[in-house]
Amino acid sequence: MKIRYVFLAVAACAMVSLSSCTGGTPSADNNSSNSSPIAANSTPQVTQASHSGHNSGKKININSAILSELDKFEGKLGVPALSNKIQANRPYAAPEELVTKKVITQEQFDKIKEQVTVEEVTLTGEVKDVDYMTKLGLMKGHLIVAKELLDQNKPKDAEPHIGHPVEEIYTDVEEQLNDRKVKEFKTTLISLQDLVKANGKAEQVKTNFTNSMQAVDGAIAALPSNQRSQNSFVLQVINGLLDSANSEYGAAVANGKIAAAIEYQDSRGFVVYANELYKTIASSMVKENPEAHKAIEANMTELAKVWSSVIPPAKPVKTPEEVTKLVKAIEVDSQKAIDKVTTQASS
Repeated sequence: MKIRYVFLAVAACAMVSLSSCTGGTPSADNNSSNSSPIAANSTPQVTQASHSGHNSGKKININSAILSELDKFEGKLGVPALSNKIQANRPYAAPEELVTKKVITQEQFDKIKEQVTVEEVTLTGEVKDVDYMTKLGLMKGHLIVAKELLDQNKPKDAEPHIGHPVEEIYTDVEEQLNDRKVKEFKTTLISLQDLVKANGKAEQVKTNFTNSMQAVDGAIAALPSNQRSQNSFVLQVINGLLDSANSEYGAAVANGKIAAAIEYQDSRGFVVYANELYKTIASSMVKENPEAHKAIEANMTELAKVWSSVIPPAKPVKTPEEVTKLVKAIEVDSQKAIDKVTTQASS
């Protein structure tokens, strides 16, 4: 299996998201567009924390972005496995090399050029913290789905989702783990992956899985507990997870069918964990932002229906466009709550 992704940049309190498993080589003249839109476009560098909208100011560095982030281009252009092709043709001296290297056509590039950069993104302050927790949240999402598949005695299906955290995400978050003095747990993840690949005994797998999940939880706990309980902070992380889920779902659906089970399952895991996170702030949201809470809860409930089972349905419950609409609605209501906190803090 190819190493899939490894980066989830956040811009102006925005996050992107992580983990695609598409394979194959795309055609540069496939111009269909049936998936999730890309985030906003502005400067590629984030040097201070702010409470601007989710994904505002975000450009995607095609030299370093993880595959799940590159999936935004894949979804917008409707080009299967485009993420892999972009990655395979690195490095790029300029965004225009996507065309000269025949990764995509000029017409396709014109649709995404405002979101493409080859410059590095620097994260600081709250933006960096949101990015950190979002990446770890993506790890959690992968492991959640893996556990569901293991419980259904489908170790081969579970293995890619166990592999993603260590192959795609850990390297990208490793520097932050070291900065936050989090004990190394890459070996724990590798041990679990190897055990599942070898079809190890159920009890051993269960023990190693528990150790892996606890390690991720321990890394999350490196953030101050008061920060992890703040509505505005958690909402930003949730939006990052849902943004990734949206991209993965867009990559999973083609011609009215679930064409890529792994991407479908990735998106499910991210939504499941996003719902878990929202429950931790729900009571506070009821008190502080009752209208926003009501709308967010309703849309998240509706969104969860798309993934009624870890096994993809014969026909998608909702189209990628419908999923995008729900995700964007949650983002808008989340931003209302975030803006309210900002206003109160400045008054």
